[in-house]
Amino acid sequence: MGLLHTNNWLVSIALILLAFFCGSLPFSVWIGKLFLGLDVRRFGDKNPGAANVFRSGNKLAALLAMILDISKAAAPVGLAYFTLGMRGVPMYMVAMAPILGHVFSPFLGFRGGKGLATALGIWIGLTIWKVSLAAVVSVAIGIALFTSSGWAVMFAMGGILAALLFWMPDALLLSVMVSETLILAWTHRADLSHRPSIRPFQAPHFLRGKD
Repeated sequence: MGLLHTNNWLVSIALILLAFFCGSLPFSVWIGKLFLGLDVRRFGDKNPGAANVFRSGNKLAALLAMILDISKAAAPVGLAYFTLGMRGVPMYMVAMAPILGHVFSPFLGFRGGKGLATALGIWIGLTIWKVSLAAVVSVAIGIALFTSSGWAVMFAMGGILAALLFWMPDALLLSVMVSETLILAWTHRADLSHRPSIRPFQAPHFLRGKD
């Protein structure tokens, strides 16, 4: 029994390290250099993420970067949660490792990205579609409502909380949600230091009358 317990912890530690390593892979930076011949950190908010690949002008490269940033979290988390049936503290640590790896990537001198796509990947790994769908819908509404991406992200986290309380009020998932929110609040702290600003409503063109 003791040996089995030790082996379980060894597997858990290996998965935590794997999840952190996967999360730390700076795909957006590599794609920018490999396919575009530029450093995406020169664009927008200087963040090494898919949004700045998009700002560089190449939508296909941005889509690839976003898919990879989502997958690098979804794969190890899904492996631990669904395939190996991990739960409790070890699963919590595996779930948090990819976003910590992304934000504090050793490949970038521990100055990584903001972690939004990676955060979505974690929810795909944990819930497949239920919470991840709520996250996508909530962030889309948040972007439509707020001029600041930081407040849009916080709105999305509220949507995730609502989905969890409605569908999956599980202590593990709620713990991941709270921790994710704190990390995303820190990475978006520049936006959140300003009061939220609502986008002005624009009526559809056919309702505006003739210009």
